[in-house]
Amino acid sequence: RRLGLAVAKKIRKSCRPVMDKWIRTKIVCTIGPKTQSVEMLQKLYDAGMRCARLNFSHGTHEYHAQTIANVREAMGMNKACAIMLDTKGPEIRSGKLVDGKDVQLEAGSEFTLKYIASDPQGLENRGTSTWVCQDYAKLAEHLTPGKPVCIDDGLISLTVLRVEGSDVVCKVNNTAMLGETKGINLPGTPVDLPSITEKDKADLIFGVRQGVDLIAASFVRRADDVRDIRKVLGLPGRNIKIYSKIESQQGLDNFDEILAVSDGIMVARGDLGIEIPIQKVFNAQNLIIMKCNAAGKPVITATQMLESMIVNPRPTRAEVTDVANAVVQGTDCVMLSGETAKGKWPVECVQTMAEICREVERSLDYEAEYQKIRNYTHSRKVSVQESVASSVVKTALDLGAPVICILSHTGETGRAVAKYKPPMPCICITPSDQTARQLCLSRGVYPRLVQSMIGNYQILHHNVSKFVAEGLIREGDTTVCTHGDSNSAPGTTCVMKVIIANTHLPMPGM
Repeated sequence: RRLGLAVAKKIRKSCRPVMDKWIRTKIVCTIGPKTQSVEMLQKLYDAGMRCARLNFSHGTHEYHAQTIANVREAMGMNKACAIMLDTKGPEIRSGKLVDGKDVQLEAGSEFTLKYIASDPQGLENRGTSTWVCQDYAKLAEHLTPGKPVCIDDGLISLTVLRVEGSDVVCKVNNTAMLGETKGINLPGTPVDLPSITEKDKADLIFGVRQGVDLIAASFVRRADDVRDIRKVLGLPGRNIKIYSKIESQQGLDNFDEILAVSDGIMVARGDLGIEIPIQKVFNAQNLIIMKCNAAGKPVITATQMLESMIVNPRPTRAEVTDVANAVVQGTDCVMLSGETAKGKWPVECVQTMAEICREVERSLDYEAEYQKIRNYTHSRKVSVQESVASSVVKTALDLGAPVICILSHTGETGRAVAKYKPPMPCICITPSDQTARQLCLSRGVYPRLVQSMIGNYQILHHNVSKFVAEGLIREGDTTVCTHGDSNSAPGTTCVMKVIIANTHLPMPGM
């Protein structure tokens, strides 16, 4: 460990101060009314945001279209920031209430969940303190006496007493206020909800037309759920990346098959912490991150990371430790939800999260991180791309190179190198705007746009010279570079080069 920390320290010394301030772990911010303006989006980006999340459980298409337009205006031509469409998903929700007012449920009282086929949302049949509509037709089929039911992220706990036709009569376990259209969870009870709702289909088609970069697919329970989303995206949305949200025991049970067909994963700890015993969330998070790291696919850790900063200017010590722990475990991204969507301190929240990530990243043993991933991956036959990516990071570590330079059309080479958690920044040069934005979710990767990728030699030397001119590295520093063969298909990394930084472009062969 001392050797690994010494290597990281050596690399930091070779970096200019501007690079030492870069954050490897990426920050995803949920955009809401508080942060929708161009001015606020610019401030969030400057504070550290690299992905704007749009929660389609709320808001109209007109509202989200305006947010997307604002993000693009705020970023301009020179800043890369991904746009993520987070689907509402096939969830169960309670219905409307009389006069739209919250009602109090008393501990020990009976409360009935009703399914009315002609009015599942309770628009006409509005609930009271003794009953409410819910929109899952098969709820009564799946529940039996003694089964738990949770409402509103577990704030209301119920236990099933009996089933009467399509009505589920429950005992209220704690006194709490019930609002309208709250989520209903059935811990330990498998459900057969459709993988995509009609609303989801409309939202996905909207996202394709708007040119979003990522889909966060809610309540993914099996690989076929991801395949169904790809069918809806179709040919026009073939380049959109799908991040599967793991939110249930079914998702955990089928995780390996889900990971295989997903482009990335989100550890959605809100619903997950209700669907499984809350004390098991830590191990689930650790396992998911470990498997994503081994597969070289980005992983986002989400929910309540700095929750208290919705109202307070400083986080709790436990929240700081939670963010730090996710970084140590190997997460690519950390996510803010209500903190930036509706909180009082959105910019300060992003700044705080960035400082936590930066501090933790300075303390990691990167040699050990590299060896851990390599040992797992190279225990079986690997591809040429995998071998070259691994060698690029090992060479950069051995040489104490301050930067790795990558040429990539699709971003696959960037993600392959990032998998090995190098301590030095990986600057990925690409001609694709969308690839640049999608790389904003890979830990340690910093995209740069170029007009053309013709002439690998010239592009590499020109950009290394620019790194020197910009003060990112010093003249004489070694830069480890990688790219594919110009005659090969994208995603076929096979070339590694070591370039000595120089402000003058040498002629080929010199």
